[in-house]
Amino acid sequence: MDAADRAARQRLHELRAAGTVISGVSHDSRTVRSGDLYACLRGDSFDGHDFAGAAVDAGAVALLVDHELPPSTAHGAAQIVVDDTRRRLGPIAAEIAGHPSRALTTVGVTGTNGKTTTTHLLAAVFEAAGWPTGIIGTLAGTRTTPEAPELQSALAGFAEQGRRAAVLEVSSHALALHRVDGTEFDAVVFTNLGRDHLDLHGTIEEYFRAKARLFDPSFSTLGVVNVDDPYGRVLADAASSDDPPFRVVPFSAEDAVDVEVLADRHRYRWRGVDVEVPLGGRFNVANSLAALTTAVELGVDVDTARAGLAEAATIPGRFEVIADHGTTVVVDYAHTPDGLAGLLESAGALASAGGEVIVVFGCGGGRDADKRPQMGAVAVAGADRVIVTSDNPRHEDPAAIIDQIVAGIADRSRVTSIVDRREAIAHAVTVAGSGDLVVIAGKGHETTQDLGDRIVDFDDRAVVRSLLEERP
Repeated sequence: MDAADRAARQRLHELRAAGTVISGVSHDSRTVRSGDLYACLRGDSFDGHDFAGAAVDAGAVALLVDHELPPSTAHGAAQIVVDDTRRRLGPIAAEIAGHPSRALTTVGVTGTNGKTTTTHLLAAVFEAAGWPTGIIGTLAGTRTTPEAPELQSALAGFAEQGRRAAVLEVSSHALALHRVDGTEFDAVVFTNLGRDHLDLHGTIEEYFRAKARLFDPSFSTLGVVNVDDPYGRVLADAASSDDPPFRVVPFSAEDAVDVEVLADRHRYRWRGVDVEVPLGGRFNVANSLAALTTAVELGVDVDTARAGLAEAATIPGRFEVIADHGTTVVVDYAHTPDGLAGLLESAGALASAGGEVIVVFGCGGGRDADKRPQMGAVAVAGADRVIVTSDNPRHEDPAAIIDQIVAGIADRSRVTSIVDRREAIAHAVTVAGSGDLVVIAGKGHETTQDLGDRIVDFDDRAVVRSLLEERP
């Protein structure tokens, strides 16, 4: 906690001592409840200070502001004046919530790929150890990592429910926007780094710097890091030299021996014990190693950790296998060049001898456009047949997005473009022969498709099952 955070906390204590009862925090004037502190955040198209009066009228008893507001605007509410409301919101929200992360064994997982799988596997291990666990991440809400007030409220809810642990996916957005500031982690985990979210960060270096923020003693003193990833090695070297000490525990594919990967599970030996995880895909070996290493470092014995992984539930849209009458389809959330490359490598290893890998994928609109031709190049390098379609085009022309993807493909003889995603999936299922493996990538667990002017129901898994059932 720096001097500015300490000053904000001192002002909060002064308000409480003077009789101001603050029961919650809000950053949206439309959701303010009686007794809230309203944080006046500045955005690209709004300034929360403009809504301070409405927030007070709705029940806010105090305001977090970056300059003192006149009484006519503040409507008489107490004010906590700070240098940057976004930077100070996390610690203030944690203080008001009672620092719930301290009451839990709290783990944060960051990286480009594997966050969701690692958090769910780690939760399965914690549950096997008798630690009821809450999960915050992609499958639990609209944002991978919620804003600070919602995050601290969720953690407080876990503690009130009697849960002992919490595992969080920590996105680069959350780190850049200070959403997890004020959270105290027992361990933080790094899975890997590839190209993603450059629409926010601008460069891969800035993207990495955002991720690296988590590996600092202000958040935790224990980092579990994938040193097979070049950025992981940089992170491990840099974090190990911090003062006060930040302990880094590395993990690597070399930790697993006698690895066997099937469509619906993988096995290996780790520290002398046999491990089996009901999740296919070679890239998931790294995710289970991350979960195992973290759990054991936090005090779970190896046999319990192994048992927890063996009983882990299917993770929606993460190498989810759907098979029927000789046709095997894998649905996965992979939506980055590295993620798609790893997915197709795993798929190729699972296709029957002589069988083909057929991939259906697209790229989202309103996001990093420069990765689109890279995705095309990765797809044609890793699959025998490529079907390029829509993902979530949002307000972009889906045909134009497809053209940008295809621009990265030199040999287009194995490429088909079909704008309608259902038609694209249907085409893949129809042309797949015995021994072929169909991969549907990009949306994974999602149950809607954003078409810009409307959001429609769309679930890759449901579409695949329906198509397979309809076949004669």
